[in-house]
Amino acid sequence: MARSEPDEVSAPGEMRVFWFLLLTMVVVVTAVTLAVVGGGGSAVLRDVPPERFIDPLPATRPVGRADVEALRLPMAPRGYRMADVDEALSRLGAELAERDARIAELESSLAGAQAAALTKSTDLFEQPGDRPAGPGDQQTGGPGRTEEDGR
Repeated sequence: MARSEPDEVSAPGEMRVFWFLLLTMVVVVTAVTLAVVGGGGSAVLRDVPPERFIDPLPATRPVGRADVEALRLPMAPRGYRMADVDEALSRLGAELAERDARIAELESSLAGAQAAALTKSTDLFEQPGDRPAGPGDQQTGGPGRTEEDGR
């Protein structure tokens, strides 16, 4: 089978359209790239200042559980900012040390009060005027009576 029509070479008009579209595409890509990067004096994407740690931990009262749960540290390119984390952890460590000291103080005062209560023998059923006679107490017959009266 023989070919009846020879291969057609693209017309000169089609080549112009190809080059026009190629040039237009290069111009559009360049314009978008410059706009995104910020070339040409326009600040489309401005540099964002780095996040700084604003201490949400209260300075006027002790830190509570809700304060720790609400604590959000700013992110850095490779995790958290070490200075901000160190600051928050040192604040929490100081609060815990203060609470531990207060707990120890209260426990020692409670132990002292319990020891004093154990040394002092108190009877829950004793009436306010009743008191057992001690070794130095004199046994008398009643109020206003002495030993001489009893003879």
